[in-house]
Amino acid sequence: MSAPPPPYQNQPPHGYPQAPHGYPQPQPLQGPRQPQRSPLRAAISAIVVLSIFGGAAWYVWDYNTDPNGGKAKKEAAQAAQAEESKKHSPNIGDCVKIQDPKGKPVPEIVDCGSGQAEYKMGEKLYGPDKKCGPAFDYGIQYSVSRGVDYTLCFNKV
Repeated sequence: MSAPPPPYQNQPPHGYPQAPHGYPQPQPLQGPRQPQRSPLRAAISAIVVLSIFGGAAWYVWDYNTDPNGGKAKKEAAQAAQAEESKKHSPNIGDCVKIQDPKGKPVPEIVDCGSGQAEYKMGEKLYGPDKKCGPAFDYGIQYSVSRGVDYTLCFNKV
């Protein structure tokens, strides 16, 4: 058997076309190129990064410590909401006046000696579709999230 002929010099391997004459051939790199970094560019980058982190830190500090904003407003709103909810969550023996905004009755706790008192709460029944018995004049059914259903039963004052 005879050996195959040696490859011709300066010929591309099979399947790869050779660049036409007249186009510049890519030159291999002489070594790794190091970008030139100036001290001014590094200082500007550091200032930008520090400014972003400093601004974020100031915002968090101000949100948590300002007595007129941020966290203080959120806590005041939560306290006001809790106080408002207590005003509309009567216990047995509390006197209420019934407000009917848009067909949904809401009891508001009032002083039993005031002229506003319409009903006195007599019982709270837990469970879905519970009805107040004949001993009561008025009832309000609630269906709250997570399956907590109850009925408030009232008698006229």
